[in-house]
Amino acid sequence: MQGYILKVQKVRDEDCLVTILAKNRQIKCYRFYGARHPIITQGFKLDFELVESKAFLPHLRSTMHLGFSWLLDRDRLLIWQNFMRLLATHLRDVEESDEFYFELLESCAKKFYRQNPLRVLLEAYILILKFEGRLHLDSNCFICDGIIADEIALGRAFLLAHPKCIGKNKLPKDDIIKFLSTASTAHLSDDIIKELYLILLEGL
Repeated sequence: MQGYILKVQKVRDEDCLVTILAKNRQIKCYRFYGARHPIITQGFKLDFELVESKAFLPHLRSTMHLGFSWLLDRDRLLIWQNFMRLLATHLRDVEESDEFYFELLESCAKKFYRQNPLRVLLEAYILILKFEGRLHLDSNCFICDGIIADEIALGRAFLLAHPKCIGKNKLPKDDIIKFLSTASTAHLSDDIIKELYLILLEGL
């Protein structure tokens, strides 16, 4: 079985609880510590086996990290792990998950080496919003419900707002609407990308 490690939580000594996003479900399992066991690292793709336990969570066994070359780039790895934390929180109550989430991570992982990782994740997040039916492109501020004319800001989940209503910097409206509509960041400057990434970090 294969999946992406969303979360690793130390419990007793060096044992840990591990949350893995597989193709059609999210797996919570227990990992016993052992000197011969490879380290389990958040964000890595894992090949593994599960041993069912009647008394507790299934035990994680026969693990092998399936590497991507960019995992050796500390900055890219930290950005990836930040996204894993956000996704783990977003899917925390989900057991059976749609294949969409696993395939999205597969696509992102392949792009991470050659493309700007912030752009990759921002485009992925728009796809998540679309898939979940949470992408809003209306011209009303989600705070005051007033019409948004020229000045626009974004809240968590990229909800549209007046800058004064949400207390955030204004963004170029046409560029933002195009980004939300197309899930492409090609037309956005690096400064806008950094600002959008900070909004992404507020939560999925």
